[in-house]
Amino acid sequence: MIPLKDDIPSYTFPFVTVSIIAINVLVFIYQLGLGAQGGEAFIYRTAAIPYEITNFLDVPPRSVVPPPFTILTSMFVHGGLLHIAGNMLFLWIFGDNVEDTFGHFRFIIFYLFTGTVAGLTHIIMEPASSVPMIGASGAIAGVLGAYFILFPRANIKTLVFLFLFVSVVRIPAVVFLGFWFVIQLLSSGIGGAGGIAWYAHIGGFLAGAATVLLLRPGRAGR
Repeated sequence: MIPLKDDIPSYTFPFVTVSIIAINVLVFIYQLGLGAQGGEAFIYRTAAIPYEITNFLDVPPRSVVPPPFTILTSMFVHGGLLHIAGNMLFLWIFGDNVEDTFGHFRFIIFYLFTGTVAGLTHIIMEPASSVPMIGASGAIAGVLGAYFILFPRANIKTLVFLFLFVSVVRIPAVVFLGFWFVIQLLSSGIGGAGGIAWYAHIGGFLAGAATVLLLRPGRAGR
């Protein structure tokens, strides 16, 4: 299922969401300009590597920041066009309404916080892994968790593939995001298969939902 649009209007322009998307795209363009070998080295220098963080080591190539802080830098680095395109699509569709609810400044804090929780969840579950963790999906999972609580009755215009049939349908957000979360739970049973940090998605989603329930931002349930 590919989300195309929701039916919840924004009351303010999503400056932060647009800025985060722009930063991710610019970093990806810079990464492409480094070439295959340089791009791989860039990933290792900016990625969060659980083994390095849990053992307080910085294995060459040296990270651009001390290993614990790579949890933040890793949120803005992606491994390929489909990786960044999928992440930015989800952020564009769901981020504006969550930003509208929290306010611009608090949304920045919320995004970085849930992304950090997501990264830590993966590290706790895979402490000895030397596979670099990159991508905005953990933080975006936090956005999805917040949206799940804030706008459960919203409708998501979704492109659905069913065998040879392709259709566009409207799916309630509680169903779309609930199904997404169940997929993450089921997939986590196969660990990091496919190079995906499933535990980060789970941790980010739960952190986003819990933050909304605890803080109850002013426009919740609009």
